[in-house]
Amino acid sequence: MPGINRFCVMATLQAARAYLLGLKKDEAYSWGLNRAIFYAAAKRGFKGGSKTTSEFRAAKEREELEKPDVFRLGNDMAYKEVKDGKLVFTIGGKLQTKEDFDRQIALRFGGKFPEAWNEAVDLLKHYDKDVLLSQSGFYNEIYKPNRDSLAERWTEMVEVPATVRRRKASS
Repeated sequence: MPGINRFCVMATLQAARAYLLGLKKDEAYSWGLNRAIFYAAAKRGFKGGSKTTSEFRAAKEREELEKPDVFRLGNDMAYKEVKDGKLVFTIGGKLQTKEDFDRQIALRFGGKFPEAWNEAVDLLKHYDKDVLLSQSGFYNEIYKPNRDSLAERWTEMVEVPATVRRRKASS
């Protein structure tokens, strides 16, 4: 089983952020995966994604009342659709569903995702709401300082059987 990488950490933390800011869990998972994809594309410079970049820029410039396809979480934004009565986020014309989150993120935790989820939610509860509402605040104050330690801890949690962890803790 591959370790937990920064992409998984971003998706999980973003989902926990959205959940704490009022989205339902399925919607929060969609948001988390969407934002992880967005940041991964941004890191690569949106190579091959000029259509998405120009669509996003155009949506940002439209008047607020003309943005039925844009969802705002604080000062962060993403494209949205309603599918089967549920809010689902999209990037590059592709929906990010709870099932996609489960397949691309939660499955990597080998059954330990609920533990990581609870840790992420607990971590974010310690930050002011203003930090959670701010795209840069979230990135700089929450994600960056915690990404590597969470990736390491969650990888160990996934790779090390619970009995071994208990023995390590007691020694």
